[in-house]
Amino acid sequence: MKKAEETIELETGSGNVFADLGLHDAPELKLKAAIVSMINAIIRERDLTQHQAANLPGVPQPKISALKNGKLRGFSLERLLGFMVKLDRNVEISIRNAQRDEQPGFSLRNDEKAISLAV
Repeated sequence: MKKAEETIELETGSGNVFADLGLHDAPELKLKAAIVSMINAIIRERDLTQHQAANLPGVPQPKISALKNGKLRGFSLERLLGFMVKLDRNVEISIRNAQRDEQPGFSLRNDEKAISLAV
């Protein structure tokens, strides 16, 4: 006996999963997620344990665990940028007018790539 085929409906996302979920602070969450991704990449590159990584910014190990698991609540942008400094990164903040052909938003750049985060 053949099973009936199910039709799965797909919806194209906006590029910001937090906005797609209807969260009011979606732009900030997307920015935090990008920074946390960079922090986690540095921890992996250095082959640090969570305990070793916690010693760098001077936070309890469970906070590093939360970051590794993508839990963004409880971390301000200022705190995350401070972690980047403690991980030997220079953090630059620049503000400029949006060009006519670009949507205003945030962008992050590191040595390897640039990430645009439209608001």
